[in-house]
Amino acid sequence: MAIPPIPERRLSNQARRVMLLTGASRGIGHATVKVFSAAGWRVLTVSRQAFPEECPWDAGPEDHIQCDLASPVDTLRAIKEIRLRLEPEGGRLDALVNNAGISPKGPGGARMGAIETSVEDWTTVFQVNFFSSIMLARGLIEELRRASGAVVNVTSIAGGRVHPFAGAAYATSKAALMALTREMAHDFGPFGIRVNAISPGEIDTAILSPGTEKIVEEQIPLRRLGKTSEVAKAIYFLCTDASSYVNGAEIHVNGGQHV
Repeated sequence: MAIPPIPERRLSNQARRVMLLTGASRGIGHATVKVFSAAGWRVLTVSRQAFPEECPWDAGPEDHIQCDLASPVDTLRAIKEIRLRLEPEGGRLDALVNNAGISPKGPGGARMGAIETSVEDWTTVFQVNFFSSIMLARGLIEELRRASGAVVNVTSIAGGRVHPFAGAAYATSKAALMALTREMAHDFGPFGIRVNAISPGEIDTAILSPGTEKIVEEQIPLRRLGKTSEVAKAIYFLCTDASSYVNGAEIHVNGGQHV
């Protein structure tokens, strides 16, 4: 099948770029909204929750899509809504950031290993962490193509090693997401769409597990937690022309924990 010609990138410096972000309600997602908004981007957000009234981001209510990514049906419904929301921008999408992720815990927040995790939990985790990413990218491929856009999949250091806190379903879904990133870079590249991944390590968020301080002391050369803004800035890099020849890469944002 012949691939149609790739459209030229917009020449006007005044054209507003558009980014779609899943998992936007807290942590890395919330920091990413701030970074892109400060740079003048229009940011469409997707999360299970309705847009909170107390959020200071003015454009939030009109650019928020409530969607349960654990449901394939609701994800397909959201894709149709997103395409309608993009019509004022000429049907363009400059960046898709697949940041949504869930990791079920056992009693008292215990790690759920391969033996304890139910098939239902495996299925739900993979739908949110893995399948929703390719569903969104495929569903919005024309919008991404029009902008010569970028896709960034947020993986995890847990995707490459057994982690003391991240469960087996979460870890394997993130490993699969990195493999998907490689395949997408190959398949989406001819359309002018770059696909890369960001792999965060121990990041200072509200959901840190007890015992994280031991990992910081023993495994992280920089001897500190990462900041959500540091991950967000790396995501921004992969969505801009500064990384115009970066495709199929996984950038580790973990203070050297992976070495």
